Amino acid sequence: MAPKVTLRLNNADNVVVARVDLAPGALVEGNVTAQDHVPAGHKVATGPIVKGEAVRKYDQIIGFASLDINPGDHVHVHNCAMGDFERDYAIGSEVKPIDYITGGERASFEGYVRSNGRVGTRNYIGVLTSVNCSASVARFIARDMERSGLLENYPGVDGVVALTHSTGCGMAGAGEGYENLQRVLWGHARHPNFAGILMVGLGCEVNQIDFLLEAYGIDRGPLFQTMNIQDAGGVRKTVDWGMDMVKEMLPEAAKAKRQTVSAEHLSVALQCGGSDGYSGITANPALGYAADLVTRHGGQAILAETPEIYGAEHLLTRRAVSDDVGNKLIERIKWWEDYTARNGGEMDNNPSPGNKKGGLTTILEKSLGAAAKGGTTNLAGVYKYGEPATAKGFVFMDSPGYDPASITGQVASGANVVCFTTGRGSVYGNKPCPSIKLATNTTMYNKMSEDMDVNCGEIADGNVSVEEKGTEIFRKFLSIASGEPSKSEAQGLGDAEFIPWQVGAVM
Repeated sequence: MAPKVTLRLNNADNVVVARVDLAPGALVEGNVTAQDHVPAGHKVATGPIVKGEAVRKYDQIIGFASLDINPGDHVHVHNCAMGDFERDYAIGSEVKPIDYITGGERASFEGYVRSNGRVGTRNYIGVLTSVNCSASVARFIARDMERSGLLENYPGVDGVVALTHSTGCGMAGAGEGYENLQRVLWGHARHPNFAGILMVGLGCEVNQIDFLLEAYGIDRGPLFQTMNIQDAGGVRKTVDWGMDMVKEMLPEAAKAKRQTVSAEHLSVALQCGGSDGYSGITANPALGYAADLVTRHGGQAILAETPEIYGAEHLLTRRAVSDDVGNKLIERIKWWEDYTARNGGEMDNNPSPGNKKGGLTTILEKSLGAAAKGGTTNLAGVYKYGEPATAKGFVFMDSPGYDPASITGQVASGANVVCFTTGRGSVYGNKPCPSIKLATNTTMYNKMSEDMDVNCGEIADGNVSVEEKGTEIFRKFLSIASGEPSKSEAQGLGDAEFIPWQVGAVM
């Protein structure tokens, strides 16, 4: 039997989702027919929705009718709008025991065990910058190391990567923006996917290297070196000196060997970008199932993008393991409401034009789909941007919805694998962490198969279940963590995606 042309997500919904393009007159559900063209991934009403009435999808409010909507009408930005409504946070009301997998039944992967006990999935040497003024020098060091041919003598080292950014000076030496940057730099400096770190500054910047080392208790040593351009005597001397430092790190970095470790050492950044109407139906729930498996095997799954859980945060607070955890999330939501207001924006500035073209109408709808990446297990912790995520299981890290900035924070918090769902076709890559791409629909997967690791469109096609695809994704985590290159790694992506979140005045 041919699959249905629409998808009903909950019996209480008053819209269904078009699985394929619907022409006027196409049978939608029951005796309801499409009144006009409805693109694949978009919504169509299954009954009358009067002006001001809630539009429901996933049995949740995704917006309110801005016009009277008739059965069979295309439901989108022309007749459905954002609206405020009371959310019952009910902190901890849905906390439940977790069916942990223990002992010999727990999955494993081949990782790099560092001296502090943390486990990496890659083995890079990083060149970090304290300020934008040293960005070019850092790139020159990494570029010249790659060109030198020396890395061929150390096949166990994945490469030398320069992590540069656009801030570090012209900023206050205290406050949220400065703290964000310091947490990100510290998080990357101690990241287990780096065997060694060289940090390069200019010398006179606000974000002084010595301040960072003192604040976070970092000691210089053979695999953590620092330098600045002014003390070195200029660009050429700094590049030469920097290359000498990296050369000294290479033999020690190459000593690291993969060994079998428990999946409890997995920390997965859950991310979505270029979302569409299928995201909350296929890839995000499948990733959520995989995240539940990570938790059950003792690992960690980090959800982020606070503006993209807005309107769905009450579904997370109900899973919070304590009042403190739940209230931390609510506090972050209120911070964002204030932040957007004082900057002349509003929370519904999201979704993007591409999201809307793919079928997403309001931030409420996008958030409900995005939150599905977090699975169903308890919310064990809530963290500031780039703050070390110390709790195992499912946790949340505050960040903007801008993917590179968000993932930069998740990696700083400890993620050693990135998993990124996309409906429109994001080509994001990351160094030092492998980035796995999940396609939400088969059409895009076939079009961009060189960039997509897993086709979750098979769920909407009726070929596999969410659980089957989620299990496939979990297995992909293990194989990628063990060294299998992701599609983005194979194409060399990841050198330009280090984007610390800038908050505050540029002075």
